[in-house]
Amino acid sequence: MSRIAGLLACLLLLLLPPDPAAAAGDRALYWAISRDGEAAGFLLGTIHSEDPRVLDFPDQFIAELTANPVFAMEMVPDLPTLTRLTEYMHYQDGTTLESRIGADRYARLRAALADYRVPDDWVRRMKVWAAMMTLSVPPPETGLFMDFSLSLRAAGAGMQVVGLETLEEQLSFLEDMPMDQQLSLLDQALNEYRKVADIHVDMVDRYVEGDLERLVAQSDEQLAELPPETRAYFVERGIVARNHRMFEALLPRLEQGRVFVAVGALHLPGDSGLIALLREQGYAVTPLPLPFLAPEGRREADDDGDHPEGDAP
Repeated sequence: MSRIAGLLACLLLLLLPPDPAAAAGDRALYWAISRDGEAAGFLLGTIHSEDPRVLDFPDQFIAELTANPVFAMEMVPDLPTLTRLTEYMHYQDGTTLESRIGADRYARLRAALADYRVPDDWVRRMKVWAAMMTLSVPPPETGLFMDFSLSLRAAGAGMQVVGLETLEEQLSFLEDMPMDQQLSLLDQALNEYRKVADIHVDMVDRYVEGDLERLVAQSDEQLAELPPETRAYFVERGIVARNHRMFEALLPRLEQGRVFVAVGALHLPGDSGLIALLREQGYAVTPLPLPFLAPEGRREADDDGDHPEGDAP
């Protein structure tokens, strides 16, 4: 799995709040897609985690997943993509990370990365945004993250696995981010990296419980520490622009047949989220209980919205 792609998803989940215009019912994480009473697929908001709780897929959920001929994710982590990712993460012109961030920051970064087992040469040539992203999640243990695990299940069932973005499209907003904003985010990461493991565990707790209000509260706490211009940049380039790009790639797939869509949770809600964009194109999108929820959480999810007959595949 592309680590930076996953780190990006996790960072966005921690830093960006859902659109305030989103209705409470539109904060569900799992949806059935239909059109004119005919099933069109499913939409799942994922969390980038290795936690076994988000990898323990119930049989019914696997049946729903594999009933679709196509599995669409943000980016397919194939070998050519991973090769380009390594190049993307590092300066290729002889520039060093220390020359961009200064000796003091670089020393702090080297100490912070000790548990990540990143080779010295990689750190030396790493780009500022890549260093910041690496510190945004705990050191990986298995590399089997939720989105990657779903793609393996899909491929194993003979589904076509497709990406809604290319590597260059997904990471362009980080590449283009003004350096002062990159340095500000790196400083925040250096100040907060010791808390990342606890934050991540709490975030997964809220995810599997369907406690989206707590997830929003967590993102609000992180968001408050960022300069307004950085927040605005992430919202516009990291969420809104990517939502529209992914939707444009998804729409022809849906027109051809059923699709199971799995993307980061914050790409779903709001006026520019995938839920709203699907509805604008005439699709019915109906909330479903998250497969990982406890029974009481399932009942709460069922109350989020009506389930008209025929909307759920």
